[in-house]
Amino acid sequence: MPDSPSFSVQKARQTIAARLRELRLDAGLTVDALAGRCGWHKSKSSRIENVRTLPSDADIRAWCSACGADDQAADLIAASRSAESMYVEWRRVLRTGLRRGQEIRVPLYERTRLFRIYCSNVVPGLLQTESYAKALLAAIADFRNTPNDVNEAVAARIARSHVIHEGNHRFGLLVEEEVLRHRIGGAETMTEQLEHFLAVMALPRVSLGVIPFSVDRRMWPVETFSIFDTEQVSVELVSAAVTVTTPSEVDLYSRAFAELQRLAVYGAHARKLITDALATLT
Repeated sequence: MPDSPSFSVQKARQTIAARLRELRLDAGLTVDALAGRCGWHKSKSSRIENVRTLPSDADIRAWCSACGADDQAADLIAASRSAESMYVEWRRVLRTGLRRGQEIRVPLYERTRLFRIYCSNVVPGLLQTESYAKALLAAIADFRNTPNDVNEAVAARIARSHVIHEGNHRFGLLVEEEVLRHRIGGAETMTEQLEHFLAVMALPRVSLGVIPFSVDRRMWPVETFSIFDTEQVSVELVSAAVTVTTPSEVDLYSRAFAELQRLAVYGAHARKLITDALATLT
């Protein structure tokens, strides 16, 4: 589906496979002949061309050499690595613990001028209190069976959030009302978190909108996503982190954010929804 968060990943992989096939055809080679020159079974060539097997750097070099197109190898390897980085399973990102996942985004956060973040299930990371972040990251570590570095990861997440208060950044943040109601870490943690929401709303460069349960929807709740300026979208799935950079797809998420913005309430109305959620905790 064109609106799938992994669509750009598959499209990038298909483009690389198509280019490799073109090189083979331009060289006048059959699948069997290419396999013979590369020293592998012919089925591997077919799997690569049909995007069932992702070529390694060495595979691409061997393919280009077999086709007399060594000058194409570097660009194809770079494109393949880019496609690989678009869809990264959490087990790879978090294999050494949760802290790394927080720290690797610091440069992106620091260079971004406009953040547009939509969360349908949990509080946006930039707004999380220490106790909320600890409860959430502990649950994630347990679910994904990662090394237990929750305290270090929480410290990294809180440190990363300095962009809310420093630098030339602007923030458009949207949450579904259910984010205010989901109890992460218990009543005390949620009370602190919702009070923090109220405080953050007063910051001049932060626009915090809440989409009420009662709104007539023109846009359905979708996966949590973050738009960094107009260059990149990050989408969080249960199994993986997806990075979208194709301009048409970045535009699609921008349109989705604009539609969701129209459903949200701000100011006094948003504060009322937050204080109503707070009242359920006492």
